[in-house]
Amino acid sequence: MSSSTSHKMRLYFVTWNVATKYPEQDPNQMLGINHNDTKNMPDFYIVGLQEVKSQPQNILIDFLTEDPWTKIFKETLKKYDYVKIRTQRLQGLVLNVFCVRKHLVHLRMIEARYTRTGLGGMWGNKGAVSLRLNLYGVSICIVNTHLTPHDHLLTDRISDYNTILREHSFQVPETRHILYHDYVFWIGDLNFRLNGQDLTAELIDNLIKKKDLNKLLNRDQLKIVMEHGDAFAELVEEKITFSPTYKFEFASQDYDLKRRPSWTDRILYKVNTDVYEDTKLEAIQKNYQSHPSYIQSDHKPVTAEFEITIRPDFEKHDGIIFQTISEWFIDEQNSACYSYFGNFKSSNVDWIGLYQDGFSSLDEYIVYEYVNRTNRTNNNESSDPRLLTEKIYFSESVLKTAGMYRLIYVAQQGDVVSVLGISPPFPGHRRIQ
Repeated sequence: MSSSTSHKMRLYFVTWNVATKYPEQDPNQMLGINHNDTKNMPDFYIVGLQEVKSQPQNILIDFLTEDPWTKIFKETLKKYDYVKIRTQRLQGLVLNVFCVRKHLVHLRMIEARYTRTGLGGMWGNKGAVSLRLNLYGVSICIVNTHLTPHDHLLTDRISDYNTILREHSFQVPETRHILYHDYVFWIGDLNFRLNGQDLTAELIDNLIKKKDLNKLLNRDQLKIVMEHGDAFAELVEEKITFSPTYKFEFASQDYDLKRRPSWTDRILYKVNTDVYEDTKLEAIQKNYQSHPSYIQSDHKPVTAEFEITIRPDFEKHDGIIFQTISEWFIDEQNSACYSYFGNFKSSNVDWIGLYQDGFSSLDEYIVYEYVNRTNRTNNNESSDPRLLTEKIYFSESVLKTAGMYRLIYVAQQGDVVSVLGISPPFPGHRRIQ
């Protein structure tokens, strides 16, 4: 295998069943944010939530607006220059993916999916939401799930997992299946419990207080089904050293012993290590912990940080470059010019969005215009498409307030999007007469 420089990227995962509660506590500690060391933060934050409050009559509102939990994580992370790439929601299941701003133009083939498993697939109170993407020469798939509850319904949880694997399909040809990605991270309230009715809630509580977790982990249903190959056998979970994360009294760190405490909330992963001749892929898990100080829910949040190997030297260098925009004017038609590099071919459903400088989500465009293939000028009279410059116009109704702005070029193929280019910031103001 030929040698190449090893490059790393850090991903931080959160999974939390919030029990239909609204956010009250500061998420900084959960996110591992040290205000005295903000230079050493991860490249990506992935937040998977379950049981976010969702009523059947509010499904349309849930789809069109951000839930309070997404808002608080976004507001917290924007202070450190993170941008929300995408939210994917299925009723109470919510997956949010954030990255440091500098990575945006390297995001390719972003696609989100969901699979219902509740009521035999007819209802979305249980199931999976996911996001897959390519960046820096590797593919990543993130799955957030909420599986069937209750101690005695183990076979239903196994069925849920296999249903998700079978029915969850992506449009990107090389990675239609979850497990075909270079890196897979599977998080959520998996709802696996402890085998054996001889383990009463009181006995489990006493073993936890004695820090005798191994006796309990030997009865953990998830570990057993993984060993038997019934479910999740394709994935890996690092050693658990924290106490069971369910079920707690609300506003407390004491277990609610009407249910047997269990490790319902988990983070697993898979690496296809040898798919490239030039690089051996690897994921190193830095930590795996719960956060008992969060007391709003009957679950405790669980987090893990990973360092993964990437391949930036083999990234496809396709995209667009915006020409410098000196200024735009309020209540006037404005325009921008851009050119392609690499082998990228645009389509009529590609679009360019106008954003305020400092935007915190790719959803925060003020307006967008589809790429107009007729507005093309040819530099140097060459037929080489890489030398073509295109011009796009925005109507006089677009810019209404003074400020600093940016343009973002988004390539779209069905439900799959890529960020191809971001302009430098430029001022918008009223023309001085």
